[in-house]
Amino acid sequence: MKKIKVGVAGLGFIGPAHIEALRRQPDIEVIAINDFSEEYARSKADSLGIEKSYGDFDKMLADPEIEVVHICTPNFLHYPMAKAALLAGKHVVCEKPLANTVAEAEELVELAAKTGLVNAIHFNLRYYPLIRHMRAMRVKGELGNVHSVIGSYLQDWLFYATDYNWRLEPDKSGESRAIADIGSHLIDLIEYITGLEITAVMADFATVHPNRKKPTKPIETYSGKMLQPEDYQEVPINTEDYATVMIRFNDGSKGVVTVSQVSAGRKNRLALEISGSNQTVSWVSESPNSLWIGKRDSANEVLMRDPALVHRESAALISFPGGHNEGFPDTSKQLFKEVYAAVREGKQPAEPSYPTFADGLRELVLCDKIIESNKKQAWVQV
Repeated sequence: MKKIKVGVAGLGFIGPAHIEALRRQPDIEVIAINDFSEEYARSKADSLGIEKSYGDFDKMLADPEIEVVHICTPNFLHYPMAKAALLAGKHVVCEKPLANTVAEAEELVELAAKTGLVNAIHFNLRYYPLIRHMRAMRVKGELGNVHSVIGSYLQDWLFYATDYNWRLEPDKSGESRAIADIGSHLIDLIEYITGLEITAVMADFATVHPNRKKPTKPIETYSGKMLQPEDYQEVPINTEDYATVMIRFNDGSKGVVTVSQVSAGRKNRLALEISGSNQTVSWVSESPNSLWIGKRDSANEVLMRDPALVHRESAALISFPGGHNEGFPDTSKQLFKEVYAAVREGKQPAEPSYPTFADGLRELVLCDKIIESNKKQAWVQV
């Protein structure tokens, strides 16, 4: 079996998650990684058992063995790296956001289409089997017409003023934080499941910690490492810790989403409830193997993630029998299975089953409108 050779750029929290998921595919081999320095990249390569390491992204792109590049770096590097990778003839899987501006994302979508190379955005939460089951319920008419959508995505990793990460710096992360970082996943799921388009937004942001204590030493996301008082410097914060967005859809239905990175005890909780004319579905990411189905005239149901019980479309994302729980790491594995089927064909399919650069562009358009709405404190058309 000829193995597809892969290079991964960025070894913070999500880069190793990509590598672990890729290693679960029998015909994929991660042969190289890239990070900000030769020394750091080499230490990461040694810890992960990877042969090649590069402190220079362009040098990794010049490696003729590498067919696919995964971009897992801070946000501001996504656009230049994705552009360089496409121009180098590499297929690209990029973390979201695709770029820091709509104009950059439009350029990448156009370039990807021109090259015909496989391009994917890592909206991995679509690949929880019960998320796809909810989509299949909507497509098959089981849900009925959507009446309303209520969603939230809550975390606590920035709860304290001493919690700090590069995502707090707009020059690296962009003008929005909570909405762009986690709200983007939630909003993508809403459009993906319902098949509706968001046509207008009304947003209200809050910055709970207007000043934070920035460590003078680097700390990786979710590391939980505690420093001493003398190891911090106080810096102003200009991005949101919390946001609520009211939504109007193209069919006239309504929705509301709330995101927070300062909700104590909520480690990584996405909750989504979609009410239709036939029934309601409710799902929570911290209990991803069960789906609540609400009825008016009969008993409610709880559906267990089981390939024998779900629709065929979602059964394709299940690797183990019912009762053998699958979770976050499996979402990337299932996404990459679909992406690499296209890589084996050598080109982007006409109708990809996976999220593409075009979906990344859609996220940036929506995020820009949400930011605009918060600034105006008014409804903004998308």
